[in-house]
Amino acid sequence: MYLLAVADEYQFPGSTPPYVLDLIPLASGLASISTDGQLSLFDPARIGAGPKRSFATSHGNLTTARAFDTAGCVLATAGGNGTVALWDLRDAAQGPQASVKVGSADANIMSLACDLSTQSVAVGTELVDYQASIVLWDIRAGPTPKVRYNDVHSDDVTELNFHPTNGHILLSGSTDGLVNVCDTRIADEDEVVIQAFNHGASIHHAGFLNDTEVYALSHDEKLALYDLAEAREAGSATRDFGDVRQTLACQYVANVLPKSGGQAGAVIGAGSQDLEMFQLVHLTKGDNWAFALDSVVGLPGAHGAEIVRGFCVFDEQQAVYTGGEDGKVRAWRPSA
Repeated sequence: MYLLAVADEYQFPGSTPPYVLDLIPLASGLASISTDGQLSLFDPARIGAGPKRSFATSHGNLTTARAFDTAGCVLATAGGNGTVALWDLRDAAQGPQASVKVGSADANIMSLACDLSTQSVAVGTELVDYQASIVLWDIRAGPTPKVRYNDVHSDDVTELNFHPTNGHILLSGSTDGLVNVCDTRIADEDEVVIQAFNHGASIHHAGFLNDTEVYALSHDEKLALYDLAEAREAGSATRDFGDVRQTLACQYVANVLPKSGGQAGAVIGAGSQDLEMFQLVHLTKGDNWAFALDSVVGLPGAHGAEIVRGFCVFDEQQAVYTGGEDGKVRAWRPSA
């Protein structure tokens, strides 16, 4: 195991600090969202200096954020009151004009996805009155949704991701155990799902590994891969890892981050509160998909006995950033 050490950290203030829910890299810095409703932007080289900019969001309960335009430093946020906003986080942008309301889904938003090529923002809601919705906007067209699907899932929509090269294709995951792939150019709900995979357990995270292969991770740490190009009976998995907690020596999986730039693979963030350890495990594709257990990166101490909620990797800087339920953002680098 290759170990990194804490190089810098920031502690959000308060007698009971807010949870850091996620970290999102942008060209202008490292954005974080926290349970106190704050959107913060850090200089990755000076995490300990605290946020260089911070905004109070107006979502009631801030639940999720995604980069809309990483290079252009535009971030989307959403939350409990159903509202969605875009934030201009360029260093030159100042003041209240930094936020633009996209629209409202009229229910607690649990998931969010953005696609720059189609100027689309999509959200997934929790189940309310027997209905869980996926709502999409074209941000150029104002606050009226482009389309709304109310019957794609029968329970909370916990994950959304657009296809890496086709911004009309949207993947969704739900606590109903399904991962659905939809063509958002189709308004008819009976026709919109072009492929469905039954993971058989509540979906925590799901997304595209490449143009055709999909991963699904359940809330009880069951991981499986599926392929859009293979017509398998009942949408069965092409690779089923089962419960990965024993294999990865962890108690939870925080997330799966597919590699960018067309590279095959992903980084899995796996943590153990008892061992106070967080590990980055590469999922690689040779003849078959497998965990690269000989090249695990360890973050000893992690966030103590608290869960790591978000992480990201800056390969060029040889740095890893984590945010946890202890209210800290930590920077990790190789020991000197």
